[in-house]
Amino acid sequence: MKRTGPTNPIMQKIIAELKQKDVKLWRRLARELEKSTRKRREVNLSRIERYAKANDVILVPGKVLAAGDLQKKVTIAAWNFSAGAAAKIKAAGGKTITISELIKSHPKGTGVKLIG
Repeated sequence: MKRTGPTNPIMQKIIAELKQKDVKLWRRLARELEKSTRKRREVNLSRIERYAKANDVILVPGKVLAAGDLQKKVTIAAWNFSAGAAAKIKAAGGKTITISELIKSHPKGTGVKLIG
């Protein structure tokens, strides 16, 4: 069976945009997002709490889930957030952004931590 990749037009647009960038982080993110939904990463807030420092910019190539607590003020970009995770991030003083917003604010990928 031929692999077709994601069918979501928004995801396809983001992947095409990432592949055009000459930054290693963005090319890796494009490869991660091309995976099937079942193979895409899911990261709990407990893992972000463990590895992130206050005011970090975190990138999750998949979905952020609400298991665990978040005590740090961080900015998290991901393809998708569970409702509980988004609420806990905002309660901790953090911010959720889309991958497109992250690309615009950090075009070179500097200062961005990939957690997955």
